[in-house]
Order: sequence, then C-alpha cells, then structure tokens
Amino acid sequence: MSSFPPPSLSRKRSETPPPPARSRARRGGGPALAAAVWGRLFLAGCGFHPLYGGGKLAPQLAAIYVEPVAERDGYELRNQLIDLLGSDGREAGKAYRLKLTISQVSNGVTLQNDATITRYNDTVTATYVLTDGRGKEMTRGSQTSLSSFNVSRSPYSSLVVQQDADRRAADDLADRIRMDLGAYFGGRR
Repeated sequence: MSSFPPPSLSRKRSETPPPPARSRARRGGGPALAAAVWGRLFLAGCGFHPLYGGGKLAPQLAAIYVEPVAERDGYELRNQLIDLLGSDGREAGKAYRLKLTISQVSNGVTLQNDATITRYNDTVTATYVLTDGRGKEMTRGSQTSLSSFNVSRSPYSSLVVQQDADRRAADDLADRIRMDLGAYFGGRR
C-alpha cells in the first residue's frame, strides 16, 4: 500500500484553484480585429474590389473553354487553368475560347569540375489568346515562369524532379493567366 494520500485529499481545503488561462486569441484579438475592420473600411472607401472575392467574375471565367495543348506541359497547364477558372473543360456552351502556346528552354546553371551539369533552370513561357464565340480576339498575353531542378546520378529520379519542376511552373503560369483574365474582365465593367 502506498504511503501517499489520494490526490483529492492531498490538497489543502483553503487552496483555491488557479484562475483559468486566457487564450492568446482573446488577448491579441482586440487590436488585430480593429486593424482588420479599419483596413476593410479603408479599402472599401478607396474603390478597391478583390479580384476573385464575392464571385463577381466567376461566371465569366467559367465560360472560358481552354483548348487542348499537345505537349505534356501544356496538358498540365490546361488542367490547372480549367480548375482555377471553375470551368468543366467542355466546349459546349462556352462564350469564350482560350488558345495556349507553350515554349520551354532548359539551361544548365551548375557545373562540376568535369563539366557535368548538376542543376538546370527551365524557363516555360505560355502565350495565350482569348477570343469570343465568333472568333474575335478579345485579349492576348504572355507569361513566363522559371523552375529549377537538380540532376542526380539516376536518370529516372532526374526525370521525376524535372517533371515536378515543370508541373510547378505550369501551376504558376495558370495562376498568372487567371489573374490576367480576371483583370481583363474586371476592367470591362
């Protein structure tokens, strides 16, 4: 049998429990909340409107059909754009068409003493043309993204990291093109 009293009997009766701890959010919430409210009021007063907030451009962006692109990088870019635009990827019922052209340049940037390249920079450029249903050009533009990857001794792992770098570049390009299209449609209002 243990010589210690049970936990309920070890506390003195005159001892009061410690006060409940206040959460960090409650302590710092006042100034942070006030700053957020004042910031929104300030931005609302100057005419600032979030590009994608509230979904005002969502119907126009979803009405864009992104044409298929033959290259693997183009496939990644097209799929990412379809997701970002909120489109279903089908041509039927779309008011706009987006034609993409992809070009890619790889440059070796890190060399070993024996002139073996150990790091590449891939520059991926996407040129786009947005047309309406009748084929009339509405806007065009070009975006460039840079991705880097290291080369290993294994050809398979080098290929995998290159494809991952190119996928990240396609994600970046899709986001930039979506912003361009959002700015175009937002400026037409």
